[in-house]
Amino acid sequence: MPRRYGVRSARRYLLTAASVVLMGVLGYCQFMSSSTKVVAESPVFQSEYEISQNTFKMDDEKLVAANTKFGFKLFSEILKTDADKNVFVSPSSVAIALAMTYNGASGSTQQAMAKALELQGLSLEQINSSNAVLKEFLENPDPKVQLTIANSLWARQNFPFKPEFLQTNQEFYKAEVSNLDFSDPGSPAIINNWVKEKTSGKIDKIVEEITPEQVLFLINAIYFKGSWTEKFDKNTTANYPFNLISGEQKQHPMMSQTGDYKYYETEEFQAASLPYGDNGRISFYIFLPKQNSSLTAFYQNLNTENWEQWMTKFSKREGFIRLPRFKMVYNIELNQALKALGMEEAFSKKADFSAMSEEKLFIDTVQHKTFVEVNEEGTEAAAVTSVGVRTTSVQLKPEPFQMIVDRPFFCAIRDNQTGSVLFMGSIVNPESSD
Repeated sequence: MPRRYGVRSARRYLLTAASVVLMGVLGYCQFMSSSTKVVAESPVFQSEYEISQNTFKMDDEKLVAANTKFGFKLFSEILKTDADKNVFVSPSSVAIALAMTYNGASGSTQQAMAKALELQGLSLEQINSSNAVLKEFLENPDPKVQLTIANSLWARQNFPFKPEFLQTNQEFYKAEVSNLDFSDPGSPAIINNWVKEKTSGKIDKIVEEITPEQVLFLINAIYFKGSWTEKFDKNTTANYPFNLISGEQKQHPMMSQTGDYKYYETEEFQAASLPYGDNGRISFYIFLPKQNSSLTAFYQNLNTENWEQWMTKFSKREGFIRLPRFKMVYNIELNQALKALGMEEAFSKKADFSAMSEEKLFIDTVQHKTFVEVNEEGTEAAAVTSVGVRTTSVQLKPEPFQMIVDRPFFCAIRDNQTGSVLFMGSIVNPESSD
């Protein structure tokens, strides 16, 4: 059985370190620069979601903006190889796992990771304290919404990791740190059982095997389950055509609903926000390219600046939505995408992780796996990221809209209070898969 190091209470840390600047790590939409309210001058969210001035400071906004850029850059890299597939990722999960790893980096490796993660200008203390606060702030935001974030470090037994590195990840990330006999064939099962537990059984494996050179796995797990504020009536679900990228048309179960939605439309796309729970703090966003456009064209404009602007444009409008039910599992190794973003050194033998150990270490693999199911009741989603380290005014009421999601679309699950993009996806074929 693994031996666990003691974990200090994050709440105790907050009480004893009240003077530390607190920041938002998971967020992907920039906060207002000098206000207590979130998301620029948004007419949609400004009056509904407020954050205490004692909780978030200007440094938080810088970090939220940094993670926004990283999340969309990463998604763009993934689409270069998986554009014709369903893609669903959690930029929050990847950011947290790499932030824990970042605590072990030094020198040019730390600089390269900071550039790739858009963290230049932020101190390690700022990044860590932000993670500690935002984890506690985001979890279980609504009686009808479950959101949990769990972290763990699995270390090779007797390998000389620096105590400061382990303690920092325990202190700020509430990471469970365990020593394992990596030579034991049962060790992967121990790690995977933790993953299965933290994702409510939706993801049951992230580590296939442990090689003799591997000495550490840093793992983040996020689990989300939210009921729609207004559930879809199952009696209205029926088969309708969905148009694939290939031009083929298939019949697929589509949910339908009429109501008042936060809605935004341009010449290129329609967008709607479907809220979860009693307070609608977390929403499911759908961006549907117009018939004369395409998902490829939409992705050419999907960046931090446009996203932040779009979030301020949503307004209440009556309409009809038809949305496909879908369920999928997505699995990807992120090594190449992260190297393309500037982290290549961290994966090479030139890597400097001397803040982690005196031994020569580098990142062996970054694995990311997600699950999502969208149905009449709501949405269930989970994500796991594993970083393996080895040695070596009055407006006229507009006409009701119609949004028939019968072709490939982009979607995201966003915490509207902090701006955190918890998940994002590209759905090109809503065929259910296990």
